[in-house]
Amino acid sequence: MPQQKILVLDFGSQYTQLITRAIREQGVYSTQLAWHTDLDLVQEIRPSGVILSGGPASIYIPGAPEFPEYLLDLQVPILGICYGMQALTHALGGKVIPAESREFGQAQLQVSKENILLPAGQHQVWMSHGDRIESLPEGFEILASTGNSPIAAMGDPVRNYYGLQFHPEVKHTSIGTRIIKNFLFQICGLDPSWTAESIIKLSVAEIREKVGKDRVIAGVSGGVDSTVAAALVHQAVGDQLEAVFVDTGLLRKNESMLVEQSLGKSLNMQLHIVRAAELFFNDLKGVIDPEQKRMLIGNRFIRVFEKKSLELDSPRYLVQGTIYPDVVESAAPDRKESETIKTHHNVGGLPAEMQFTLIEPLRYLFKDEVRLIGESLGIPPEMVWRQPFPGPGLAIRCLGEVTPDRIELLQAADEIFLQELSAANLLVKPELGLNSGSSQAFAVLLPVKSVGVMGDQRTYQNVIALRSVSTADFMTADWSRLPLELLAITSNRIINEVQGVNRVVYDITSKPPGTIEWE
Repeated sequence: MPQQKILVLDFGSQYTQLITRAIREQGVYSTQLAWHTDLDLVQEIRPSGVILSGGPASIYIPGAPEFPEYLLDLQVPILGICYGMQALTHALGGKVIPAESREFGQAQLQVSKENILLPAGQHQVWMSHGDRIESLPEGFEILASTGNSPIAAMGDPVRNYYGLQFHPEVKHTSIGTRIIKNFLFQICGLDPSWTAESIIKLSVAEIREKVGKDRVIAGVSGGVDSTVAAALVHQAVGDQLEAVFVDTGLLRKNESMLVEQSLGKSLNMQLHIVRAAELFFNDLKGVIDPEQKRMLIGNRFIRVFEKKSLELDSPRYLVQGTIYPDVVESAAPDRKESETIKTHHNVGGLPAEMQFTLIEPLRYLFKDEVRLIGESLGIPPEMVWRQPFPGPGLAIRCLGEVTPDRIELLQAADEIFLQELSAANLLVKPELGLNSGSSQAFAVLLPVKSVGVMGDQRTYQNVIALRSVSTADFMTADWSRLPLELLAITSNRIINEVQGVNRVVYDITSKPPGTIEWE
């Protein structure tokens, strides 16, 4: 963890992850914890500044989340956003009341004079609150207002405490990035030193200190996360590391062959192949619950690695490509107050007992940060920018029971979809960045059948759903507005070329409320 860092305390806002990302985008490390995190952990982190997120509660209702007063003893700048501003106000003796008119959506912010946090003038901001500040705590002054919020921003420049009733982290706030920069660099006095090179340097030093002379095994899938994690650990410990690729039988069509070829060239380390499809299919027989699928797959991966490790001088450490969205959605032990959205096989899906100690160098990084590190490590662009693929593979895109026949059908449909996207130049391209095409696209086999007519005969066959999203961090995502002609061609090809499918649908759900994967 770098010396300069911002602590984001989460009061339950749907935008908290955006705050964390907005800070990192400015080259400053940020970490996110629950609002009631113990003082000992906060002192261990030693933040250079604290940001309090928004949240759905009302500060005056019994049991509402409260401002941790030990933060005042840290003597670091504090920025409260929405509920965070109200919690700060309440704790310091100000007054919060229900607003006569709630504010949701766009509002016009009036800043009468330039200050260290806000530029003067009228600006569009994003509001989402039902309470407002009626009276300021001692030492504060009003920095800005809106029609419904006379105190839309406040500041105490002596103690460096600030509050915003609106959300600077969302794109609808026109001066949001400028506000974040002002807090980080003008108020907290930080430097933009959180770069790919600094991350690599810190990680390599940490891994070397942890591993020492012990042997290490890396589980690689061919995806960017596991590839970058393995390359990072290899840079730290060299020949102490050996990589293992497990063919689960749940990969995309011809994926096993392509992964073996690409990993062998790009990792420059010993790569071991384990054929384990039969084991995974046996575990999944008759299982339809997605959480149980993930648990079984996570357990089987570990058992396969344990067996293989006996042939490799029993390495003590196991490298995984776990990234921050996996941790957040799984409500991992270090985020135990979060709601479990789904248990990622490499986080909550791991068995309680295993012979390895985990090394997860990417655990608190977003996908775009991982890609930047991959490029800095010299991993070929086609590996760094390849379509993401979940660790449990097609098992969580094959809704219902997972069988070899159903997986084969899904592989065929998925391949057609990716072929058409590639032919239309609609997949993300390294040279153009994350907004150049679909960030992730795939087919889903639904656990239902539908009536159709083919060749003047009634059919009762499977339904395929197509999913394509655009995203930078995979914490939030929007569905891709693909050309109708492409969808028509893809649907026609799947129905004609994939035996057993008579209907194709397109998923137009963003994240949230949906997740990127269906299970």
